[in-house]
Amino acid sequence: MNLDDYASFSQIDKENMLWHIEHLPDQLENAWKLGMQFDLPKFPPLNKIIIAGLGGSAIGADLVRSYVTNLCKVPIIVFRDYGLPAWAHGPDTLVIASSHSGKTEEVLYSLEAAEINHCSILAITTGGELERRANQKGLPIWKYDYQGQPRAAVGYFFNLLLAIFVRLNILPDPTADVLGAINTMRQFQTELKPQTPTVKNPAKRLAGQLIGRWVSIFGAGFLAPVARRWKNQINEIAKAWAQFEVLPEADHNTLAGTENPEILLSQIITLFLHSSFAHPRHQARIDMTKKAFMLQGINTDIIEARGKTPLAHLWTTLLFGDYVAYYLAMAYQVDPTPVSALDQFKRELAETRLPNQ
Repeated sequence: MNLDDYASFSQIDKENMLWHIEHLPDQLENAWKLGMQFDLPKFPPLNKIIIAGLGGSAIGADLVRSYVTNLCKVPIIVFRDYGLPAWAHGPDTLVIASSHSGKTEEVLYSLEAAEINHCSILAITTGGELERRANQKGLPIWKYDYQGQPRAAVGYFFNLLLAIFVRLNILPDPTADVLGAINTMRQFQTELKPQTPTVKNPAKRLAGQLIGRWVSIFGAGFLAPVARRWKNQINEIAKAWAQFEVLPEADHNTLAGTENPEILLSQIITLFLHSSFAHPRHQARIDMTKKAFMLQGINTDIIEARGKTPLAHLWTTLLFGDYVAYYLAMAYQVDPTPVSALDQFKRELAETRLPNQ
């Protein structure tokens, strides 16, 4: 497909996923305003925070946790499972139950466990069963209004969580960096929008390189969850295979897997997300790992983050990945919004009786 034939996109993109990508900076701005306005209970002193979520509802938590790791006074974990860790007990543990739809069963199990264990609780959702249970139990809830797939609401999850941490006084006020990142994203979009021809559009050009490839995205430090986001978006938007790797861990194992099967190596492309704010050793590893892959005949490319702050680097690389996944969907001529395989699996899982039922 000709990626400069913008007029034909709407024939494939029937639910207008492009609108959600193009309005991501606006979403971030709105979410930050909401996060600073919502009522926040006065929790007892906290010594740990658990964010319970899956899929699109968890990626924003991954991004926040990674971004604040070197700034936050309280340990934060993202929990993608049923129940809670055994150490999650008492009001000094804050459990944030995060589900865009409010129907994620793993999150509902975590909510129940948090109540049993007498944890402090806050729910974030657009509604559904999570809202119903929170209201029934008199639990605090931050409800936002957004019509779209969970993965498209990443800006809400990120900035609502960031606002919570700021208002709990466990994180320095990042307002200037948040607004700066949003402005940098808007500037970057002039290059990425569909009206920009391929010759001047880096997202379209990269999408063209990914056609027919096995895609692997590498991230380090605070860009590691962005690599996961790229993987998720290529899976769900382009309906294509992708995987993500985290440095430096990948240099302790993945490098050894570059010999076999030879027939597959020429079909792999590895993308390295790079930020000048990364630890110098991360930057050295990216250069050396990329070189090692090239010597093995594996296609490689580096994605340079943009902006003047780590937060701008995080969001410009994420935005770029969303556009790349979208253009790859257009090239494959698949509707970027529906995720039929996931929906069917959830229906079958809902009908499956558990051993103790």
